Amino acid sequence: MTKSTLEHQTPRFSHYEILVIAILAITQFTVILDFMVLSPLGALMMETLHINTRQFGLVVSAYAFSAGASGLLAAGFADKFDRKKIMVFFYVGFIIGTLLCGIAPDYNMLLIARIVTGLFGGVIGSISMAIVADLFKLEVRGRVMGFVQMAFATSQVLGIPIGLYFANNYGWHFPFLMIVGLGILVVLCIIFFMKPVTEHLKVKNERNAFKHLGATLAKPHYLMAFSATVFLATGGFMLMPFASAFITNNLEIPMAKLPLMYGITGVFSMIFGPLVGSISDRIGKYKMFCIGSGLAMISVLVFNNLGPTAFWIVVVVNVCMFASVTARIITSAALVSGIPAIQDRGAFMSINSSVQQISGGIGSLAAGLIVIQTANGNLENYDLLGYVVIVAMIVTMTMMYFVNRYVQQRIMAPVVS
Repeated sequence: MTKSTLEHQTPRFSHYEILVIAILAITQFTVILDFMVLSPLGALMMETLHINTRQFGLVVSAYAFSAGASGLLAAGFADKFDRKKIMVFFYVGFIIGTLLCGIAPDYNMLLIARIVTGLFGGVIGSISMAIVADLFKLEVRGRVMGFVQMAFATSQVLGIPIGLYFANNYGWHFPFLMIVGLGILVVLCIIFFMKPVTEHLKVKNERNAFKHLGATLAKPHYLMAFSATVFLATGGFMLMPFASAFITNNLEIPMAKLPLMYGITGVFSMIFGPLVGSISDRIGKYKMFCIGSGLAMISVLVFNNLGPTAFWIVVVVNVCMFASVTARIITSAALVSGIPAIQDRGAFMSINSSVQQISGGIGSLAAGLIVIQTANGNLENYDLLGYVVIVAMIVTMTMMYFVNRYVQQRIMAPVVS
């Protein structure tokens, strides 16, 4: 195969495109870390704040519900302004909310802080996806999503282990303050280095914000994508909140070893992210989604039925589980980004993010009701939780089939909207 053929098959990104991908990845890193760090901190927070599994589930779902509400409120306006300006506005709010988490003295204030953080942070992911859809063609979005979603893995390699280290030594507040410091640097990069994203404003759109929201919600193929997101989010939000408590109590892995476990898992996830994105562009995003879902179901079935287990076995299972989650996140994001027309992308992504957050919040609350913590700290019914998640994954695969079919129809007939 000639060099020219290789370059044709794998288009190179410009220097500015690489810069945008890096900024979006780091932005996602801080937002994801803010949520992800709750899971490994769960055992420590429940002990320090003297709260039970239901109360901790509410801390997680409070972010999700507020993020869902803000996503719906922002949807009508998302296509009316420069996406860069919207990103800066919501990211500054996210930093303020995270700061409130870092200084919260008790459970009630923490709950309020998570609501504030969700109001702003929950919209940032949808803005990022709209920017990706505006700047990059569908043919390369698997690669782009692979790099942007490296934020998920990087939060494990760097964020979670470092956060846990400081939490174990200085208290659970410190990881949030760490995110605030990084967030300030990130928002300055967005302001000074990212160009305005206004291509969508050139498309004539005379509807007011509320009519735009209503019209977006009324399109059948958009509703199909939103339905797939419901089941996609439910599974992830159900498992994550109580993972650290399950590992430390049921699997008898010491809290001190969690940073190493998440670090190892994250290194593999960082490798898998770009690899999965590149492969999905070649073999098909839906096919890669199904492969990831199959691995995820096997991993959940094994993990949720473990008892006291050797550390290396837990690491192997965790690596498999997070690799499959990475594959599902990247491929589903790339597929869903192909659904909306350019004039609807901001609204669509905001609504999709809202649906994701609300579904996740319901999933977290449901998990808090299913899982019970006994007097000795062990979690009961975690196996049952796994079976519920597997059913959700099967339904998601079915829904994503129809999403993929519509995207392929749009590729063959671009005039469809």
